[in-house]
Amino acid sequence: MKAIQFQSKGEPTTDTLKLVDIDTPTPKPHEVLIKVEAAGINYADIMMGRGLYLGGPEHPFIPGFEAAGTIEKLGDSVQGYQEGQRVAATTNGQAYAQYATANATGLIPLPDHVSFEEGAAFPVVFLTAYHCLNTCGKLAAGESVLIHAAAGGVGTAAVQLAKAMEATIYATASNADKLQLVKDLGADVCINYKEQDFLEEIRTRTDGKGVDVILESVGGEVLEKSQKALATWGRLVVYGAASAQLGQIDPMDLLFRNKSVIGFHLGHMMSTRPELGPPSMMELFQLWQTDKIKPVIGKSFPLEQAADALTSITERHSVGKVLLLPHA
Repeated sequence: MKAIQFQSKGEPTTDTLKLVDIDTPTPKPHEVLIKVEAAGINYADIMMGRGLYLGGPEHPFIPGFEAAGTIEKLGDSVQGYQEGQRVAATTNGQAYAQYATANATGLIPLPDHVSFEEGAAFPVVFLTAYHCLNTCGKLAAGESVLIHAAAGGVGTAAVQLAKAMEATIYATASNADKLQLVKDLGADVCINYKEQDFLEEIRTRTDGKGVDVILESVGGEVLEKSQKALATWGRLVVYGAASAQLGQIDPMDLLFRNKSVIGFHLGHMMSTRPELGPPSMMELFQLWQTDKIKPVIGKSFPLEQAADALTSITERHSVGKVLLLPHA
């Protein structure tokens, strides 16, 4: 089969990313082999390629955590699924390929009216947004939330979920088109972080109070300003560090204003608290079926153009979810 391999550390270019021919994997017990029709790209893939992802794989490796397609083969002990069935899945990595394995517990049956592209764009971003807002952020109706990088994959999911939760939504993005997108998704206040200081905007628009919950994935100065933008009893949920800068947390501010900083990693949750996955996915599917949420797909690329696909994310040209189509 054909697959994309990060052969050396660095930015996603045609020098570091290569199309290779490798053996099709064999599913282990409790796994299935999926013929991948669409694979979702996540920023974690890029961080792994740079060698900056804690606990990431050694180079060379095949990236990719989510896919949608049809079940090609069932591993031993798999029940409730059949060959040829349409599914989306969080995979065992290596989704940038024509075939990938996934644990049967991570499968999501896809109705015929749901495209493979929508299926691949759904699991990681919506589960991440859901648990950042609910499990960690404990966002309640009537509260306020600031969502950074709101036009991205997790951002567009979080805006829709926060809208369904009846929160007041502040959203940051880098240009007018992205801001219009998040406004259309339900954001109440849109902030162009390239032209406006988001901390000053939050302070002005909340009369100095700040916001109750913040979803932060950048790190560095954005992390530091986000802590300052929190209201008393506010919760800052950190789920990424795209800038690769750690930033500094002010413990005295946390102490005297009863603020919280909480980390969230979907993979770690799924391995240590797997019981949280199925009920949240069921709730997300109910919201999808009632048209309260829907994956936002920016652009799809054939497998051999993986470098272009990842570069569109690093250069901030993308919106929503960017996909690879291995059989295009």
